Amino acid sequence: MGWTAAQWGLDVGSSSTVVYDLSGGFLLDEPSLMLEMPHGGGTGIGRDAADLMERLPSAAGAVRPVRAGVVTDLDTARRYIRAVVRRILPRPWQRSRLSVALVVPAAASALERRALVEAAEEAGIGRVVALAAPVAAAVGCGLDPLDRRAHMVADVGAGTAEIMAVCYGEVLAVRSTRQAGDALTAAVRHHLRTEHRLLTGPAAAEALTRQVGLAQPDARLAVSGRDVEHARPRSLQIPAAELHDLVAAHVAAVAQVLSSCLDDLPAQAVDDIAADGVLLVGGSSPARGLKAALESGLGLPVKQAENPVTCIAEGAARSLVLPDVRSVFGLR
Repeated sequence: MGWTAAQWGLDVGSSSTVVYDLSGGFLLDEPSLMLEMPHGGGTGIGRDAADLMERLPSAAGAVRPVRAGVVTDLDTARRYIRAVVRRILPRPWQRSRLSVALVVPAAASALERRALVEAAEEAGIGRVVALAAPVAAAVGCGLDPLDRRAHMVADVGAGTAEIMAVCYGEVLAVRSTRQAGDALTAAVRHHLRTEHRLLTGPAAAEALTRQVGLAQPDARLAVSGRDVEHARPRSLQIPAAELHDLVAAHVAAVAQVLSSCLDDLPAQAVDDIAADGVLLVGGSSPARGLKAALESGLGLPVKQAENPVTCIAEGAARSLVLPDVRSVFGLR
């Protein structure tokens, strides 16, 4: 039996990388990190890099290939994508026949999109097409961006938060901000350092931020780090209510930016979206109060996707067998 060429959706986000194969399901869902491994161990990516990043001083050079949804260094992004692809497809002839729908932010400039596409092409992928994240999410959740009815998708990730409305293949409105999940994690780290004199790593602060989103106000959340004054390990139990205001202020700012997209929508499009609801996706979309803040700002119902992180890569892969979607929304 001959080998069938692979078709992937590849979502290289600021926080995580997800690879979905059209025929094989999910192949990868790991942190978007790359590290030159010590002792001649080559290049480590994903969890391998994350496991060492906060343990070894020599691992402080771990890098994120994408920040705020865009490539900051083409060589780093190329090496990272090459490492991802080669982990899954070790043979060159497999990579040369690979087709990839690469997820990019809707508000990325043509230059930013091109940098990411070039990084993928130079990693040895045979065919690459770029697709805006909200469009990929819509397809992954069963919505048709070519439908005569208007649909709206809000994607709140680590690096960017954006919202897009589409109807019959046209983009009606786009709003974006780069003050997303990473900015909230940074605010939590700053709060712990200034108010509790506790220095935490990004992973610990991100985990705490996720707990805040689920915790009741009277709950207490455990966090560990290093005492700033004495340089010794220390653990704290922090009231969830202490961080709720911090999260609420950040969520309100994101919702305000995204809600301004209503200025560009025709009245009938608003009626369609009011009937169907706004689809909410992205790794930071479960942040406490975000859904309610968006509903308040937009005046429209908002529904959380069942798989808010992975639906984007899945939809990107499915677009490869939807030629009309690919031809209308494919970006270069």
